[in-house]
Amino acid sequence: MLVWCPDWPVVASGVPGPVAVMHANKVVACSPQARSEGVKRGLKKRDAQARCPELSIVDYDPGRDMRVFEPVVAAVEELAAGVAVLRPGVCAFSAKGPARYYKSEAAAAERIVEHIAIECEVEAQIGIADGAFAALLAARAGQLIAPGETSRFLAELPISTLERPQLADLLWRLGVRTLGKFATLPPGDVLARFGLDAALAQRLAAGKDDRPLAVRQPPPDLEVEDRFDDPVERVDRAAFAARALAERLHARLAGFGLVCTRLAIVAITAEGQELYRVWRHDGVLTANAIADRTRWQLEGWLTSGRLACGIVALRLLPEGVLAQAGLQPGLWGEAGAEQDRAHRAMHRLQGLLGPESVIIAVEGGGRDPRTRGSQVPWGDERVPDRPAGPWPGQLPPPAPAAILPEPAHLEVLDTHHQLVRVDARLRLSGDPALVVIGQSRLEVVNWAGPWPVDERWWSPAGEGNRVIRLQVVLRDQRAFTLVLSQGRWYLPHDFSEHYR
Repeated sequence: MLVWCPDWPVVASGVPGPVAVMHANKVVACSPQARSEGVKRGLKKRDAQARCPELSIVDYDPGRDMRVFEPVVAAVEELAAGVAVLRPGVCAFSAKGPARYYKSEAAAAERIVEHIAIECEVEAQIGIADGAFAALLAARAGQLIAPGETSRFLAELPISTLERPQLADLLWRLGVRTLGKFATLPPGDVLARFGLDAALAQRLAAGKDDRPLAVRQPPPDLEVEDRFDDPVERVDRAAFAARALAERLHARLAGFGLVCTRLAIVAITAEGQELYRVWRHDGVLTANAIADRTRWQLEGWLTSGRLACGIVALRLLPEGVLAQAGLQPGLWGEAGAEQDRAHRAMHRLQGLLGPESVIIAVEGGGRDPRTRGSQVPWGDERVPDRPAGPWPGQLPPPAPAAILPEPAHLEVLDTHHQLVRVDARLRLSGDPALVVIGQSRLEVVNWAGPWPVDERWWSPAGEGNRVIRLQVVLRDQRAFTLVLSQGRWYLPHDFSEHYR
């Protein structure tokens, strides 16, 4: 039994509307709205944008896809045992247990799809067949294949369903158009002519997918809790309880080879009031660091007057963990050990001067690098002022090395040493040939653009910003993104100090 979530990279991105997920400048997944406009897998970025001008572009991120898929897997594990994740958006398990419990395979499939929709608000389809390969194809077709019927189901499917483009193209030109015809070829001849991978593909085409599932190990329960017979109302007693609970949590994490990077502290009062606070840390939270943050938080709750009665239960939850084996040791010992003093000093400053006294920079969204930076208090969640999703007209990577306090004026000249201008139809008056910055005349060997940006044109307060970008490559192979605004050319970031 296999669970398939359609267009999972698009779903995991969380971007609404027509969306295309790109990898190596090609579409690897797209939303139904984008497909209705002619976008499909394998298209290049410019071709996809030409077919759908409103298309949002999202970079392919398998780590993000797996993180977002984790709650779906957890929901499936509530109803079925031995779940194996094949890739983000696809997981499989033996159909015998759920079918026996829910009296039939169809009832089990319906119950699991309904549970995923309720718990995760995700659309899923289920397929059943003999083997994961056939079950995935059955899930895409919305079919439950009876035992022993898998080879018949696969026989009429096109050879392209093997998802091996070179092999499929060669077989097609040889007249082998379906999986059934491919399965009837002599296995020895297939191995000798096409190689081992083709021989394995032939077994899949014949419905002989006998590879065992790599069952996923459920994540361990890492939280620790302590309950008190007498409610805790004094700071010294709370500090003692925090120290003991922190050591228990650190020992449990060490037993699984993990370390904590984000800690949630939960306190429950005698009246049932629940207080919750998350502490984030750039390094590794040691046992002392966990104890200190728990003590500071309890001290804040007990002395702030927020509690009408004492604390009867204290719980620590590691919301962010890392594998200890994958940590890079610091220059002075264990990773994070020497940074802890600095972090404690920063938290102490916040306690004395307020949360806004220590701030860090966070990169967010925006069309111009100057507007993408925002500041948040140290230890708070690093959420930028502007969301980091795709912005139409956003300057693509790589990011500039520096943002100038004031944009540097320059001139862009064509081959006749005339100033390059842009008309209303975005046509250049001439090919850029020279960039003049101060006394320096830099030869242009290549250029691209122009690209217009018309931002906040609807604002009645005059907050709109209309610019035109032009990318040039110089003789020394350095690249600039130049901006034309109100008839004048500017260098907004990078390199201008070098030419003064």
